[in-house]
Amino acid sequence: MFPEHCSIRKNGQDCPMPPEFVISIKSKDDEYMVGVTCDNHKKMFVDRLGSLQKEGKVPQGSIHFADLKPVGTSCIKIDPNDLIQL
Repeated sequence: MFPEHCSIRKNGQDCPMPPEFVISIKSKDDEYMVGVTCDNHKKMFVDRLGSLQKEGKVPQGSIHFADLKPVGTSCIKIDPNDLIQL
């Protein structure tokens, strides 16, 4: 499951926007997921991850954004009278 909001926090406040992209770092044969972001904060994430890579705090590699696609399911409803108590 993904968070309901973008991973960016600015001035102590979480971004209220839903995530649109999964952010990962592709390094050699590995890929590391680092967060989710809305479209408004993509550049901010690139800048921050670039500086963290220079400091050696996250792996070196290319920053990759994968689109999140919403998926809906039918809700299963049950009548409380159909439940069996043990």
